[in-house]
Amino acid sequence: MIRRRLAVVTVALALDAALGEPPNRWHPVAWFGRGVGMFERSVQHESPEAARVSGIALLGSALAEAVLTARAGQRVASRLPGPARVLAEALLLKQAFAFRALIEHASAVRRPLDEGDLAAAREAASLMVSRDVSALDEALVGSATIESVGENLSDSVVAPISWYLLGGLPAAYAYRVTNTLDAMVGYRAKGWFGTPSARLDDALNFVPSRLTAALVAASSFSPIRSLRGTFEDHGRTPSPNSGWPMAAMAYGMDVRLEKPSHHLLNAKGRAPSAADIATANRVAIGAVGCGMAVALLATLGSKPWRR
Repeated sequence: MIRRRLAVVTVALALDAALGEPPNRWHPVAWFGRGVGMFERSVQHESPEAARVSGIALLGSALAEAVLTARAGQRVASRLPGPARVLAEALLLKQAFAFRALIEHASAVRRPLDEGDLAAAREAASLMVSRDVSALDEALVGSATIESVGENLSDSVVAPISWYLLGGLPAAYAYRVTNTLDAMVGYRAKGWFGTPSARLDDALNFVPSRLTAALVAASSFSPIRSLRGTFEDHGRTPSPNSGWPMAAMAYGMDVRLEKPSHHLLNAKGRAPSAADIATANRVAIGAVGCGMAVALLATLGSKPWRR
């Protein structure tokens, strides 16, 4: 089974590289986001208990929808012959991760930054990060972008693919909706309403974030320094997970990654530049390639198409 799923992942990555993301009006995650927005506007939170109940209801209904949708898709794909089944399942898996989009967003920041157009770089960075970028200098724009590459490499690529390899499409879709809910309602301003989604997202990302850090370190210029620095600095971010891949990027590239008044990773590193964003993209691509190679080597000897 795992060899077949690796084949599906390989095809899905190829489809992502070739096609990228569909427009929002056709993207299932965008449809889901609009539904979450409608639900949020329709509920009243008169107390923390009511907010938590609403948050649990939102999370539970989203997970049920994700699992049922994934199972229906798998059922249709399973009726197709081998190669067509792999392609169909790869198309379904593609909806759960976004790798090319991550690389393209980072490149969209690098280009104007390289040309000295800081205002355009800030505007492009605002599409990647939630922090206020209006007053960031070149180094802090580069820092925000590299941090986003590291964090989203885990959240948007490694984690959904890992959950797919473990539990098939239902697990990948369940992860994707949980992570989307965390991004939409899991932050502090949402209070108890977003707590269930945020806590589950933390749990689902516990292993993938650390795996991503290891893969980033393995693909960086200095794997040993990257690993050592990651263990030293990963706890400097508020999130229990995001500090791992971000610190691995910081030490693996020897750059200082900083969010003013929040965290500082690899304080002795040099200030990041536009060229470092391109390097971060290459490290991310190498990390995914390394992960696929390790997964394939770990399954040598198994039967490729056993269910």
